[in-house]
Amino acid sequence: MSTENYDPYYPDQPVVDQYLRVWARQPAFGPKPAFVWADDDRRAAGGGMPSYTALTYSELNAAVERMALGLLETVRRGDTVLLLGSPGLRLVTLIFACQRAGLVAVPIVPPDPSKLGTSSALQGAAHGHLLRAVSQTRPAAAVADAGYIGMVMESPVAALKRLRWVSVAHLERESRSSGDVVAADDDETPGRRTRTPYRGCAPDETYLIQYTSGATGAPRPVVVTAGAAAHNVRAARKAYDLHPASVIASWLPQYHDCGLMFLLLTVVAGATCVFASPAAFLRRPRLWLELVAEFEATCTPVPSFALPLVLKCGVGSEHGSRPLELGSLRNLILVNEPIYKSSVDEFVEEFGGASLDASSISPSYGLAENCTFVSTAWRGTEAKLCLPSYKKLLPSARLSSSSSEETEIDIVIVDGHTGDPVQDGVEGEIWVSSPSNTSGYLGHPSSEVFCARLPGRAAGPSFVHSGDCGVVRGTERYLYVLGRTADAIAIDGQRRRVHAHYVETAAFGSSPGSLRGGCIAAFAATPPSSSSLVVVVAELQKGRGGSNVHLRSICDGIRRAVWKEAGVKVGCVVLAESGGVPKTTSGKLRRGSARDMLAGKLMIPMVFEVLYYDEYAKGRATWVRGGDDKETEVRGTSTSWVTGDAGGDTAGMVIMARSGNASHRLRLQLSFA
Repeated sequence: MSTENYDPYYPDQPVVDQYLRVWARQPAFGPKPAFVWADDDRRAAGGGMPSYTALTYSELNAAVERMALGLLETVRRGDTVLLLGSPGLRLVTLIFACQRAGLVAVPIVPPDPSKLGTSSALQGAAHGHLLRAVSQTRPAAAVADAGYIGMVMESPVAALKRLRWVSVAHLERESRSSGDVVAADDDETPGRRTRTPYRGCAPDETYLIQYTSGATGAPRPVVVTAGAAAHNVRAARKAYDLHPASVIASWLPQYHDCGLMFLLLTVVAGATCVFASPAAFLRRPRLWLELVAEFEATCTPVPSFALPLVLKCGVGSEHGSRPLELGSLRNLILVNEPIYKSSVDEFVEEFGGASLDASSISPSYGLAENCTFVSTAWRGTEAKLCLPSYKKLLPSARLSSSSSEETEIDIVIVDGHTGDPVQDGVEGEIWVSSPSNTSGYLGHPSSEVFCARLPGRAAGPSFVHSGDCGVVRGTERYLYVLGRTADAIAIDGQRRRVHAHYVETAAFGSSPGSLRGGCIAAFAATPPSSSSLVVVVAELQKGRGGSNVHLRSICDGIRRAVWKEAGVKVGCVVLAESGGVPKTTSGKLRRGSARDMLAGKLMIPMVFEVLYYDEYAKGRATWVRGGDDKETEVRGTSTSWVTGDAGGDTAGMVIMARSGNASHRLRLQLSFA
């Protein structure tokens, strides 16, 4: 796709920060709000709206310049800086200030400082990720809120205490004294020939270390140049038809991925972004739709799990202090695959009365190795025609059907073993070639992932391995993202592979009143073999426990539903407390970490577990006690099953069930003859 700016009066800039300087100098844009922060914690009692704080383009540009100068009093141009600020306008300013100062920014979700120095189990993944980032990026300084820094310095974690810490408030105070230095830059006028030379990041310089989600392994640090990021958001701007009249509503994390990309996209489009914290959305999902209605947002990006979560919480169009009006939306952007058609249909049906237009649904695809954005299936008014589905999923792109079409982001589906392109209709790995492709993984071998070439085309463009399985179908050449290749489960001696999300969706459907949607992980517990044991770990809703008989019925229902819906035999079901299934900061399941829990490497807040042992799993299973759990062993055919429901092999089944509590470690050791 071409990303050339459709407005000749505001030509494309080489880096995102220079767009901010352009808008701030324009009389029509200087006083316009660039970002509006919604503080839901301070909203009035009785269902009132959040309190709002805005930064105009001129205010933001001046604040960025001051903070950039403040940063350069502490570090040198080209240094790496960790950003651990709280969500809000300060963090937005800090992200742009790093590019203005020519620094390499590493935004990180701040782990709970009260847990620093406690046991590794209590510290959690966020603390481990921070230490990993410190080790891998070797920052010259770390920027955070003053209170956070104080707690870090009181902790026993030497690796963090050795860092040079700078408070955001200190940067703001110190930089205000440089106001006279900023004035020369702020006084520039559109017709003036001489400009203050731009001293920020050049297009080919690294400006961001963005970590992958860590859904299938340890998060990897992706090196992003300022030019690649600018290209990526220009591509997204054109794909979603964003412009200065657009209003974006978002609660996505600002530290990485789609949340960070939409901060940059706002400035490139000259739009306005109204945003809140992810925690505020999780506490009160209606907040998201209130922001859309209150500010007449035209665009809003959310992970696909947000739709069923909103419906589950009963956030209907008529609930709350006043009815919602969502008719302004042109782009309801869905990210985080898979994107189920049924969830979208239910959401559109529920909020159709709030004027939500089905044509606004914008299923999309992205990955950190391409900055973020790759594609969307949205095509403006053409989307009024119902999007097709494949294996219950909506498409995330519509590929070019003619070699004459101009494309800058090239997507191909290849055979995962040979790299040869496959025919439309054949599933394979998704490869992406684009000027948005990042430079590789910091300190990791990257050529195999980032420098792939199609066989016989050595002189052609290089591609990035996405690690995602996809298929192109239909005359419109829609791309369907089926799931992570690493999460596919080998069935029937590897003769068949099933994507884990199908097993998880079937499991949730067996008991939606007791299980947490989006909090169920499925995987094979053994290395691929003819006897791989499929395991389901499912979170119970808070207060949805019960007797062992009830919990046992939930487990049996999961096994039965997965066989019926996905044709997969489940050998083990574990019911966990709320929060027991590990996830990334963007809400993706970490199935590998859940597998580690079963191997005894991590703690799991287990409530109940059942091991189903029948003749299809030729071997034996042993429970290794990790606490004072009570184990029971039941031999024979479960009375809750009808012959054939589990593949026709219920006779002779051995079921081992155990109940426990959140403090006990679960270890499942399997050995097969």
